[in-house]
Amino acid sequence: MSLDIVHDIQTAYRSVLDSLSRPGLVSHLADQANRLDIDCDCYPTTLILALMLLDTEVTFAVVGVREQQEQVKRLINQLTYAKEVDADQANYVFVLKSAEPQQLEAAIELAKAGELINPHESATIIVEAQLVSNERGMLLKGPGIQTQSMARVERSGEWMRARAQKNAEFPLGIDLLFVDEEHRLLGLPRTTQIEQVMA
Repeated sequence: MSLDIVHDIQTAYRSVLDSLSRPGLVSHLADQANRLDIDCDCYPTTLILALMLLDTEVTFAVVGVREQQEQVKRLINQLTYAKEVDADQANYVFVLKSAEPQQLEAAIELAKAGELINPHESATIIVEAQLVSNERGMLLKGPGIQTQSMARVERSGEWMRARAQKNAEFPLGIDLLFVDEEHRLLGLPRTTQIEQVMA
């Protein structure tokens, strides 16, 4: 069965909104990802998010190993007609699993954080991780979390430090979406405070 570009994308969109409004909630996009009948050099969930978020009015960048990066850029452009730009100008930045830790950190550091008069004009970064779960790893606090929540992202590098620095001057900052090979998704909006805890 192929992806229903309207119904399936709307269903996935509601799941993404749930994960962003309730940080720590891990959404499952397997139903939609398994219907995707397009060969791609990224996670199917990454492509679902590209189809959901991109159109001719927004810009995007892809970060990863050069050959894979070029192939994914071309595919996303063909499917969405969104314009590809440098990471520091993009509305959406896709960091592929092949990206080195320093590439992820650089993407966070370079991403648009908005301006005080328009904080919403900031970037959303979609990151492919080895694993996303509700196991111990990060203690989450902030809006949308009743007391605290636990989550785990298996992605090497100092991305948490880079994120904390980028989001230090609220309401400026970036939002992060992590996806894994099992089509799980975790949202970390800029308002969420993260404390690393031992697994």
